[in-house]
Amino acid sequence: MITAAHLKAALHDGGEIALLDVREHGQYGWSHLFYAVPLPYSRLELDIERLVPNKAARVVVYDDGLSTVAARAAARARAIGYRNVLVLDGGVAAWAAAGYELFAGVNVVSKTFGEVVEHELDTPSISAEELQAALARGEDLVVVDGRPVDEYRKMNIPGAICCPNGELVHRIRSIAPDPKTRIVVNCAGRTRSIIGAQTLRDVGVPNPVVALRNGTQGWRLAGFDLEHGSDRLYPASVDGNDEAADWLVGFAAVNGITFISPEVAGAWLRDASRTTYLLDVRTPEEYELHHAPGAQHAPGGQLIQASDQWLGVRNARVVLTCDTGIRSAVVANWLKRMGWDVAVLEGGRSGWGRIGASGLGHEEAAGRLPALVVLRPAEIAAMQADGGAPVALIDLRPGMAFRKGHVEGARWAIRPRLAAAVADLAADARIVLIAADPRIARCAAIDLAGLGRKVAGLATADAAGWTAAGFDMVATPDEPSEADCIDFLFFVHDRHDGNLEAARRYLAWETGLLAKLDDRERAGFAIIGAGHDVKEGNA
Repeated sequence: MITAAHLKAALHDGGEIALLDVREHGQYGWSHLFYAVPLPYSRLELDIERLVPNKAARVVVYDDGLSTVAARAAARARAIGYRNVLVLDGGVAAWAAAGYELFAGVNVVSKTFGEVVEHELDTPSISAEELQAALARGEDLVVVDGRPVDEYRKMNIPGAICCPNGELVHRIRSIAPDPKTRIVVNCAGRTRSIIGAQTLRDVGVPNPVVALRNGTQGWRLAGFDLEHGSDRLYPASVDGNDEAADWLVGFAAVNGITFISPEVAGAWLRDASRTTYLLDVRTPEEYELHHAPGAQHAPGGQLIQASDQWLGVRNARVVLTCDTGIRSAVVANWLKRMGWDVAVLEGGRSGWGRIGASGLGHEEAAGRLPALVVLRPAEIAAMQADGGAPVALIDLRPGMAFRKGHVEGARWAIRPRLAAAVADLAADARIVLIAADPRIARCAAIDLAGLGRKVAGLATADAAGWTAAGFDMVATPDEPSEADCIDFLFFVHDRHDGNLEAARRYLAWETGLLAKLDDRERAGFAIIGAGHDVKEGNA
């Protein structure tokens, strides 16, 4: 166990530490510690080695303080091989009782960072009304949507071109070749608009650049309509990079960006005394075509926006790679400002083969999960009719998916609450797990075995297959209840689906983040100046 006061000190002592919130997504998003990384117990074995690749790192897990989830998660982590795992005594309740702040929402560190950037660098912005008027006048401007393609296609400012923030510097000359064209960067809310616009200003783009204040939500709140299903994507080819090498040297020198050789990167990855991440910041298509051995894909814009999806160990080393170094250097500059010990891999893709084996297994625990027999619905129907032990259908899909449709007679369950879900079953019941991701069922099977329960097999959630086998499909809009649906964050969840009041609440939440920071949390960011010193022995 670790007390709240000792954890607070550990979070700011400069050493590596992974603070893992092992509750489900909805519980985490409602209230959590500032530096917490979400790792739901329902998928612990699937993600822990990716988030915490060094099993010698300090790990602290916590829950609400009222359940056994954190203790079970700690036991599983130790079984996987983590050697330094502690549980926060009393969970979030004890943290709050000690006088420390709790935060709602997701990707809170990154979003708070965006607010700090705007506050300290005075990033210029334009309101939805001002942008609409400029578009109506036919002004020379281009709206660039800095979100990933899937988010852009859901909704966008009319006429906007999709270019994720991590690609902006790499491709902006192809999008706005005339330096007189005003560039307006937008997202769905605030952070990526601010970071995208400030990125272009930092690198010296000659165009006037502004952020769209409050993004697509602000646009809708102003009474304007969005487009849906747009396909105006960033250009595949890149113009204006003839002088890229010279620019990269200058940008790195001005901003103190560290470059390391592939050999050094390999040594870092094999160094058991430290945690090192190797992240490829290019587009998904580029990564799938070819990438460095052991590198995880982390699109640059999203790595800044949602660092906790990739970086689970505070004060770890981060090595970024791309093809030319441009995208890596731009993202590295932002991570450095966020407080990360970050370096760029020299030589781009030409050096990937010289890194060598990392010695890290990001999926070893997932590979050791118990195997389950895959059952077809017709086989399950035969089991129900064979006169043997009763068959129980346990649906492990997300709670909201269960609400929309499930096999009649199936009961919804989630790993932290499996014991309650099967408590009234016959001792010899044959349990069939229904899951969209078979790995989730294999994780749950570990806990069911610990309860002495027999798992007969795994079935998919394919409605057509169940119907063909004679099963009825039903919807239960209120089951699981909102209280039980702990894997879904109800907080302003429909802000992008027409609920303008939810959009107002979200924007108020985001603009209020900065005021919630304490002095030590605020000091973790270094927006202006040389930033954080690289610790001795890290470079």
